[in-house]
Amino acid sequence: MTAELLNIRELAVSVSGVEVVSDVSFGVRPGEAVGIVGETGSGKTMTCRAVIGTIVRIGGRVDRGTVIFDGKDLLGLSRAETRAIRGRRISYIPQSSLSSLDPLMKVGRQLEETVRTLVGGDVDARVDGLLDAVQLGDKSRIRRSYPHELSGGMRQRVAIALALAGQADLIIADEPTTALDVTTQREILELLGELRRTRGMSLILVTHDLGVVEETCDRLMVMYAGITVESGSTARVLHEPAHPYTRALVSARLTRSTERVATPALKGPSGEAGHWPTGCRFAPRCPIAENDCTKEQPSLRRTSPDGWAACFLAGEYAD
Repeated sequence: MTAELLNIRELAVSVSGVEVVSDVSFGVRPGEAVGIVGETGSGKTMTCRAVIGTIVRIGGRVDRGTVIFDGKDLLGLSRAETRAIRGRRISYIPQSSLSSLDPLMKVGRQLEETVRTLVGGDVDARVDGLLDAVQLGDKSRIRRSYPHELSGGMRQRVAIALALAGQADLIIADEPTTALDVTTQREILELLGELRRTRGMSLILVTHDLGVVEETCDRLMVMYAGITVESGSTARVLHEPAHPYTRALVSARLTRSTERVATPALKGPSGEAGHWPTGCRFAPRCPIAENDCTKEQPSLRRTSPDGWAACFLAGEYAD
């Protein structure tokens, strides 16, 4: 089996002294796409920020765990060592292209400064190459435009170009199609898929859209209230979900059928970080919870040849 490029084990993250991610574990192989899904507040973005080392910018810190990238624990690196990896080996595409681009600087200059900082060489040619890679025509106009003068889809392509500037091995895309229309969303996702295939990159895709995950990702991790509740191959998780939360997400997916199908609604909110319920964090909303579920949080157990779930009631797989 191919060694994992990224291996995260028992990661716990707190922000302003409140634990928002608890004991998250997953890995990414070279050239693989891994999706992370879950409700708002489930800890998806905080997990990604911990990987790229920007959690401190929002008053956060990693409390425990390991983040091994290409054999090195990122959490043990100095600031200089972290900077040498961020952008060059691991790149990040944020939700909003407007927040990732300097509104007072023309797009061309932003790309030029990024290329000059990360790789150097023939900067002008490299910038044109990046714009070609993200399929942005009329490069001259793009380069002399300010971000607000471009459409949302164009800005997102520029954000992807910035992420590609350092020729990264791993790109983390945090809901890269947020606020884009359906057609543009598909174009951006197809672009990411094509870049992954042609450049051999690995991809972590954070999204709310299970349809996107099904089309884009090889494996899938489902998060709820700061923990991993299920993981495995995308096909297994979506078509044979073992955790009741995953089953609820799958049942709520929009279908192509014209018939109105009633889907069961989860009762109550998911809870607030720092005030998680005792026992299984999903128990207060779970339709099959039993008394034992309120006593302790279940750990991930193997439920299939390629699947794991954190549920006492999920059938355990035996070789």
